[in-house]
Amino acid sequence: MSTTVATRLIARLREIGIEHLFGVPADYNLDFLDRVYASELAFVGNCNELGAAYAADGYARLRGAGALLTTFGVGELSAVNGIGGSYAESVPVVEIVGAPSTRVTAAGLPMHHTMADGDFGRFERLHQEVTCDRVTLTAENAAEEMDRVLRACWEHKRPVRIALPTDLVDAPAPDPDEPLLPEAQSPDAPVLEAFRAAASVLLADAARVAVVADHLVERHGAHEALADLVAAGPLPAAAMNMGKGVLDESAATFAGMYIGAASAPVTRRTVEEADCLVAVGVLVTDANTGGFTHAFPEGRTIEVQPYRTRIGRAEFGGLPMADALAVLTDLVKGRAAAELPQPAPRVPAAEAAELTQAVLWDRVAAFVRAGDVVVAEQGTAFFGIADMRMPAGVSVVSQVLWSSIGYTLPAALGTCLAAPDRRTLLVIGDGSLQLTAQEIGTFARAGAAPVIVVVNNGGYTIERAIHPTDAPYNDIAPWRYTDLPAAFGAGDRAVSFRAATPAELAAALAEAERADGRLVLIEAVVDPEDYPGRLAAIAAKYRTPAATGGAA
Repeated sequence: MSTTVATRLIARLREIGIEHLFGVPADYNLDFLDRVYASELAFVGNCNELGAAYAADGYARLRGAGALLTTFGVGELSAVNGIGGSYAESVPVVEIVGAPSTRVTAAGLPMHHTMADGDFGRFERLHQEVTCDRVTLTAENAAEEMDRVLRACWEHKRPVRIALPTDLVDAPAPDPDEPLLPEAQSPDAPVLEAFRAAASVLLADAARVAVVADHLVERHGAHEALADLVAAGPLPAAAMNMGKGVLDESAATFAGMYIGAASAPVTRRTVEEADCLVAVGVLVTDANTGGFTHAFPEGRTIEVQPYRTRIGRAEFGGLPMADALAVLTDLVKGRAAAELPQPAPRVPAAEAAELTQAVLWDRVAAFVRAGDVVVAEQGTAFFGIADMRMPAGVSVVSQVLWSSIGYTLPAALGTCLAAPDRRTLLVIGDGSLQLTAQEIGTFARAGAAPVIVVVNNGGYTIERAIHPTDAPYNDIAPWRYTDLPAAFGAGDRAVSFRAATPAELAAALAEAERADGRLVLIEAVVDPEDYPGRLAAIAAKYRTPAATGGAA
């Protein structure tokens, strides 16, 4: 069979490790979908395009890249919030948009899914704000342009948009004459040596060297290089909120989660009192730093980013993160072993007649096992798992910066399919679940079997913590959560439990261990005014003037 635009695009997606394409069928993408079904790329039909974008994002965080298929206009606009989240959090997602034919657009015909004004470029222009590159393929440029845009997605770790007109799906295309991704280039030798010299000076006078790491380590494939640096010291290492899971939290070197003033005392001392702090892939945002209460040692921080490194006022451009970490690893070898942080001993949550947040997260922590994927909604759920010391090999997926409510349920679909040999545990609040609950049916159709813990606290508890009020806008409809798998078609492929006491939760988690490939949904009922400890501290930083009697 000769190569076409569609088969070439599918082959290029497979080349960067994408085996699943999420999306919703519609008339402008049906011909391309036929070619997908004839290929080794599996299509996963979602309930809506937003869910597809979230699923592709979750998939990409584990596989290195993800993809979704939408239709022109209405479909891509439904997905754009998810694409925006991927852009904000540096997740490489390819959005393929089925577009009207080139003949239609050339004639400016008033087609459905448009504004009927002949302007077929407005949705591509809109995507300028949420993608790092974009293209509408033509017969003349299809091969080279799809390659260019896909390379940009991989290099910048951000979403791209590729519009495929209906009449180009089966248009002939040349076979690729080179791999999509070029071989890694060696860093510029003078830059590397200048960085080594500057780092050597700073490290020579540093008795206490520490590391703080964030999400860009994972996005840019520097996880092993970071682990080598921490082990070489050995160096105490803390993680930022967005970097939860980037370090081996079972290791003696783990110093906890650094969230500025909301950090545990031992973590705060480790980071803020270091003679030299190596900050790797750190993004300074309000949610990542406890409301900008961080305090990195001034003049004594080595800032390592994906393609540049900074020491004081000196910047070393074009230096890949892994190469910079390799230099630092070499420099810290042979140093006197650092004093490693001693975490406070774990205190089991006090038993109570009713289920509390403290007991809930204590039991969930005991349930997590090595190699799991923990997906945590940015709300009560994330603050519940933030202080858990995860076993080795656990990946954590959350959306700390973009914080789009409902993200994690479809994202967990993506993680299940990206890593089918690992168990996905989703922890999500009831308010978040209600935005994307219908994707539970997609789990069943796709054969995905996560464990889902729904924290039922009667509404938007994180908003209650930030803005205490008796107003009813934080309340939600009292769904029967344990009925959802059956209602969405899971049938005997799912089991559900409701836990309102510690004993009921223990029994439900024990059943989850024996689920035998079935989806498990556990409704954990807690009081609306019961907050995880970390949430109370963080919420105070965001409390509105009205909630504090007029004081900001």
